[in-house]
Amino acid sequence: MSHKAGFVNIIGNPNVGKSTLMNAFVGERLSIITSKAQTTRHRILGIVNGEDFQMILSDTPGIIKPAYEMQASMMNFVKSAFEDADILIYMVEIGEQDLKDEAFFNKIIHSKIPVLLLLNKIDNSNQEQLETQVAFWTEKVPNAEIYPISALQNFNVPEVFQRIISLLPESPAYYPKDQLTDKPERFFVNETIREKILLNYSKEIPYAVEIVTEEFFEDENIIRIRSLIMVERETQKGIVIGHKGAALKKVGMDARADLEKFFGKQIHIELYVKVNKNWRSNVNMLKRFGYNQ
Repeated sequence: MSHKAGFVNIIGNPNVGKSTLMNAFVGERLSIITSKAQTTRHRILGIVNGEDFQMILSDTPGIIKPAYEMQASMMNFVKSAFEDADILIYMVEIGEQDLKDEAFFNKIIHSKIPVLLLLNKIDNSNQEQLETQVAFWTEKVPNAEIYPISALQNFNVPEVFQRIISLLPESPAYYPKDQLTDKPERFFVNETIREKILLNYSKEIPYAVEIVTEEFFEDENIIRIRSLIMVERETQKGIVIGHKGAALKKVGMDARADLEKFFGKQIHIELYVKVNKNWRSNVNMLKRFGYNQ
């Protein structure tokens, strides 16, 4: 029996539902999902295995015009998604008209590989608006197959999934069949904590934060975690900690609840906050955090 395997890379503007789609395909919450833009900072692989196929999905940061070094590094992850893709998913949402970067858009319409354009969040539209959008994107990206979907409601998602399988090239598996992702445990600890910061704080705070898990000790029944929350200014440190440590305690409790579900074990988590001025523009710090790779 022949076996199919390939890389399916998801690109699009911020907050169009890329992470929701990948998590729906994989069946696990590998990517952060919040209502805030620029939630995904790294390129995250989610691996879906079947008896005769392996689908390697890549969730990438939303396409933006970089304002500082970290964002430039984020866009490098998007560029790399073009280089190894066997199938490209270009995700847009109802009402959207264009990519924020014309060079990326030109790559899509001149792509030599299959392109699936997914028109997401159709549950927020009516039939007339949907038909107008389908006609617009059919003209704009003539090389793409267009699928109206709702990633959140799972509408048309199984159909897209089956279409991807049919387009995968014949190939042996690239990863062991029991592997879910290419990221280590500490990465998901960092991302879970960062998600809770995105949900619990407003304005600049979530975007000025990076997480480093310094200790991860796993016993038979419990995992002990010690993580550093990096901020850029003393005032941000005070906000993250909150009055008598209440805000930081809530982040820890929320993260622990999700991590216990993810790892299936009791979690003991210790958080502390440190100031590292302008880390988002510091090339050496960005390398440490896995951006310039």
